[in-house]
Amino acid sequence: MPLPQKKRWESMAKGLVLGALFTSFLLLLYSYAVPPLHAGLPSTTPEGTASCSPAPSEPEMVTPANSSSGGGCQPRRDIVFMKTHKTASSTLLNILFRFGQKHGLKFAFPNGRNDFDYPAFFARSLVQDYQPGACFNIICNHMRFHYDEVRGIVPPNATFITVLRDPARLFESSFHYFGSVVPFTWKLSGRDKLAEFLQDPYRYYDPNGYNAHYLRNLLFFDLGYDSGLDPGSPQVQEHILEVEHRFHLVLLQEYFDESLVLLKDLLCWELEDVLYFKLNARRASAVPRLSGELYQRATAWNVLDARLYHHFNASFWRKVEAFGRERMAREVAALRRANERMRRICIDGGHAVDAAAIQDSAMQPWQPLGTKSILGYNLKKSIGQRHAQLCRRMLTPEIQYLMDLGVNLWVTKLWKFIRDFLQW
Repeated sequence: MPLPQKKRWESMAKGLVLGALFTSFLLLLYSYAVPPLHAGLPSTTPEGTASCSPAPSEPEMVTPANSSSGGGCQPRRDIVFMKTHKTASSTLLNILFRFGQKHGLKFAFPNGRNDFDYPAFFARSLVQDYQPGACFNIICNHMRFHYDEVRGIVPPNATFITVLRDPARLFESSFHYFGSVVPFTWKLSGRDKLAEFLQDPYRYYDPNGYNAHYLRNLLFFDLGYDSGLDPGSPQVQEHILEVEHRFHLVLLQEYFDESLVLLKDLLCWELEDVLYFKLNARRASAVPRLSGELYQRATAWNVLDARLYHHFNASFWRKVEAFGRERMAREVAALRRANERMRRICIDGGHAVDAAAIQDSAMQPWQPLGTKSILGYNLKKSIGQRHAQLCRRMLTPEIQYLMDLGVNLWVTKLWKFIRDFLQW
């Protein structure tokens, strides 16, 4: 074999060996950074561990603070936001970050990463700088919900909220966002992998597969329940009623503005507190819409989530009726006018742009593995002093905002460095 060719083959062999070793290191690191999935609810807190407040047998009834039954009101500052996946929850997270920062509130943040060791169940020991008996105002990062553990670190009068989305649309979004990290989807070979999967999901789906929870009844899973329950089990309805019992408001992604009006009323907040720009949204070309038949298939595949959503869609509109349809229309219009005003003040070009067009790395959102489909914004360079801080905070993506708030994100930062280095 000629010498140059021999050296080239030796170089390739060395590269393959180094690549294999590096991949093994990454898998080992990831196994430590991402906890194993537990089907059962673990005992996460040792007996005798002090709680911020004993878990009440009945959650406190929270009356809308601005309702006609009361006169003046005080803003509610103790909030549990159960952050579900792919439900506009990142936008709501930004609202809570801003409110907590504005009022100097104490957040319960994760340690090392931007979630509480999801998909493992939440445990209060996962909170950054947690000490037994510690009490927090706001907890809002991704977790798999464990009511008793969360209840133990917030005051007794804390307001519990979450957000749901049409399960078929959520499944579609989750499939495109997380599909590349769910190994059983790698067997799908067609151009439209989502359609191929929905034609015969049991052919591909492995309930015990790595990250399988992302692709069936994800809302049920996030809320701490078994996403593989038999739909005929009485536990399904029991769990739905338990969510209704524990949460003071369940927002709907499809009616986000109306949801924020109800939230503002419940918490006695100002209009400025619930202003928002849509964060973590995908570009339209990356979001093929489900057809009628595939929509029905996706709904049937996520039947537990569908029952959950149907229940809270009905209760949501009962809340709207109680609030008053005309009053709701006026307040939604006011919110949209205020959002539009902030758009003109804050956003360069007036709209979201592809990742490649974002000029400031501090405004670059986290992207799914293997693609850059998440849109972001460019902040205007000339913003008056009155709005400069609010504009920047409204546009700051989750990871950067967490760092601004002093959260230790060493695992997330390391993972980002590796992804950037390998151009994943």
